[in-house]
Amino acid sequence: MPRLAFVFPGQGAQYSGMGQELVVNYPEAAAVFDQADQISPYPISKLCFAGPAERLNSTEFAQPALLTASLAILAVVREQGLKPDLVAGLSLGEYTALVAAGSISFAEALPLVQERGRLMQEAVPRGKGAMAAVLGLEYELVADVCRQAGGIVDVANLNCPGQLVISGEREAVTRAADILREKGGRVRLLDVSVPSHSRLMTCAAHKLQGHLEKMNWKTATPPVISNVTARTYRPEETGGLLVQQLYSPVQWEATIRYLAEKVDCFIEIGPGTTLSGLIKRIVPGRLLGNVQDMKSLQKIIREVESICMKG
Repeated sequence: MPRLAFVFPGQGAQYSGMGQELVVNYPEAAAVFDQADQISPYPISKLCFAGPAERLNSTEFAQPALLTASLAILAVVREQGLKPDLVAGLSLGEYTALVAAGSISFAEALPLVQERGRLMQEAVPRGKGAMAAVLGLEYELVADVCRQAGGIVDVANLNCPGQLVISGEREAVTRAADILREKGGRVRLLDVSVPSHSRLMTCAAHKLQGHLEKMNWKTATPPVISNVTARTYRPEETGGLLVQQLYSPVQWEATIRYLAEKVDCFIEIGPGTTLSGLIKRIVPGRLLGNVQDMKSLQKIIREVESICMKG
């Protein structure tokens, strides 16, 4: 069996109908959605399967929906006998990874993530924050432009070579975007409801801290990689790092490079293929694929079986 890393997507990967096909075919997936509906004050299964898109794309609802859908997909992958040696997730996906590794239960994580999404949504009035993808420029140049732009705008994600995300006040992000275009970068404003991983999330992070400190974090098995440090961490560090995660840049490229030193292959578990695209650019030839429906599940099973037969 190859050494595997499972990676879990963050906000932006959600779509109406996510997880529904696997629920129809696998009781393990259905059980996760049933549990979510029992815990949540609103039916998460209905939100995931039927939207509406405006509600599903709102941070407050997108995060618990993604957590649930990704863990339902993970339950099916586990039923197929696939187990990771290490796990990681991008932003919200780090919470999914912590549940996958047994550091916290789903019953504990779902209300926590709902609170996280609510606090993030309330931290900045709608329309006042923004995020933008920046392509073709190096981190040092982008960070320098953010400092010069005035107002609050920060590098929020270091996704892969040549792809960064900036986040902050809408006017500051717009000014920085204009400068970055003048310097040869390609910049695209993202359709998001909050400016994640910027200093504007500091207040939300401090409010979330009390909830994180109440959790009884257990040793993660397999280990989880932190978005903040791009390294594994101990149970006593978990709450503090998740507080920092809200206003710190996501070190995704560094996370994948660290994992690549320890595993043979990557599998993206959850809706969408965003992480798969990034992994292909960071460590070409190491991605087995993603799992989000029956077709992709069957493809992954064939890929793993093929590797096992060769090895």
